[in-house]
Amino acid sequence: MELLFSNEMGVTAALQNRLRQGNHPSLLWVQPTYQYQGQRLTAAEAAEKGLKRKAPPVIRLEQIREITEFLSRPPLEAPRNVVVLEEAQTMAEAAANALLKTLEEPGQATLILIAPTLESVLPTLVSRCQRIPFYRLDAQSLAVVLTQTGHQEILSNQAVLSIASGSAGSAIASYEQLQAIPSELLEDLKKAPASYRKALELAKKIDKDLDTEAQLWLIDYLQQFYWQQWHQPSIINQLEQSRKYLLSYAQPRLVWECLLLSVCSIVKAS
Repeated sequence: MELLFSNEMGVTAALQNRLRQGNHPSLLWVQPTYQYQGQRLTAAEAAEKGLKRKAPPVIRLEQIREITEFLSRPPLEAPRNVVVLEEAQTMAEAAANALLKTLEEPGQATLILIAPTLESVLPTLVSRCQRIPFYRLDAQSLAVVLTQTGHQEILSNQAVLSIASGSAGSAIASYEQLQAIPSELLEDLKKAPASYRKALELAKKIDKDLDTEAQLWLIDYLQQFYWQQWHQPSIINQLEQSRKYLLSYAQPRLVWECLLLSVCSIVKAS
C-alpha cells in the first residue's frame, strides 16, 4: 500500500488524463461525493448541475464497498489493480473502518490515499500504509509554474498564494474560487463592516449567494486577507471557530452574523 500526502494537484494529472480518455479497467479513482436524489455526484458534477451544497463532499461507505468489489477481480491490463482515493481525509469513521481489511490484504493491488496532512487521516489507516510526502514549492519555483501555465495573475494575490502553501494546483483552484465570489460581496468583506446592521446584511447575503463549500473556502481566504490587513489574532481565532461551526452543520447565516459582528467590534476597538 502507498499513502501519498500531498496538496499538489499536479501529482495526479497523468492518472486523471488517462481516466478522461476512458476508464482503465485496472484503475479505480474515488472522489468525495454528494448525495442528491439517490445519486452520488462529485464536486464537479454538482457544480455543473448548479446545486447549492450544504456540506462538503465525503467518501462514503458505499464507495468503499465498490472498492472491495473492484479488487475482488484480477487485473486485466496491468500487473496490479490500482485504487486512488482522493481527499482521503473526508472518509467518515465507518467508511475508514470498512477500508482497513482491504488495506491489510490488498491482494494484487496498490491503494493510494491522497490527503493534505498526516494528521487529517485516521491513525488506523496511516499505520497500514507507507507515507510518501510531497513538499511545497518555494516561491521562485511556484512563480515559474504559474507563469508557464498562464496563471501569472495569481502572483499578485498574496492571500491566494498563502492559501496555496506552495501548491500550484491549490493556487489555481483557489483563484478560480475567488472569481466565483460576487465582486461586490468580496469588496464589502475585505473591510470591516461599518455597522452592526451592515454585518447582518453581509451575513444574509453570504448565506443566500454561497453554498457551504464556497463559504468554507471564504473562511480560508479571509483568514489570510484579514491577517495581512490587521494582524489581529482574535479575528483569526473567530474565523477558525466559524469554520468548525459550519462543518458541524450550524445554521450558516447565524455563523456569519456572529463572526461579522465580532469582527466589527474588534476592529472598532483597535
